[in-house]
Amino acid sequence: MIYETEVEYPLNASLVAKGYIAYDMKNADPKPVVMVAPDWKGRSELYCDIARKIAHLGYVGFAIDMYGNATLGDEDSDKKILLEPLKENRGELLQRIQSAYDYISKIAYVDASNIAAIGYCFGGMCVLDLARSGADVKGVVSLHGILKAPNINHHKKINSKVLVLHGYEDTLVNSEQLLAFADEMTERKVDWQIDIYGHTHHSFTKPDANNLEKGLVFNASANKRAWDATQYFLNEIFHDMHWEAI
Repeated sequence: MIYETEVEYPLNASLVAKGYIAYDMKNADPKPVVMVAPDWKGRSELYCDIARKIAHLGYVGFAIDMYGNATLGDEDSDKKILLEPLKENRGELLQRIQSAYDYISKIAYVDASNIAAIGYCFGGMCVLDLARSGADVKGVVSLHGILKAPNINHHKKINSKVLVLHGYEDTLVNSEQLLAFADEMTERKVDWQIDIYGHTHHSFTKPDANNLEKGLVFNASANKRAWDATQYFLNEIFHDMHWEAI
């Protein structure tokens, strides 16, 4: 039986976040947790559904709220108003996802030694910044995420394994940015992987993405491959399969 609940936790000094948690109740032992960072729309039902899928894998799924009060942006103009302050202030962005990490790591039914984070588009930026901060996170997955490094935490040791799932025809993250990210991860001695899907645009995991002019197109095949790759990655990190840099 999957238990589902909305939870509140402090986002910063003035905002309260409303996250969503799902987990299987039939096993009472503490479970690994997977934080789910949404795209620029916010913590919509799509990401609650992903948390439920994670619960069916035997983990705790935790859809986080980066805007506070589970605020959603419906139109692109609304989304930009919500996104831009965090995109421009990566320190605030980090504080907000760190708040979610701090909250979930103290829950009794969570195995705090086994925390992962996956993020979509803007959420990809969020989980990568969490890893860059040196947080004790086993692994992070960025799905069509924004890869540009912030101007902070350049010298922190990254403890997370990193998986990036990227569309070859993504016009929001070009090949130069992709190579810069690979160079960053290599220089910081991270166990990193990048899977690139051909004939695939940005937002390839979102069923309602159908705007080729903006480069936002759902791709069912890439979406399935990305979910399969994510499951394999979670199994790897939660079962302590080790890797060492040469």
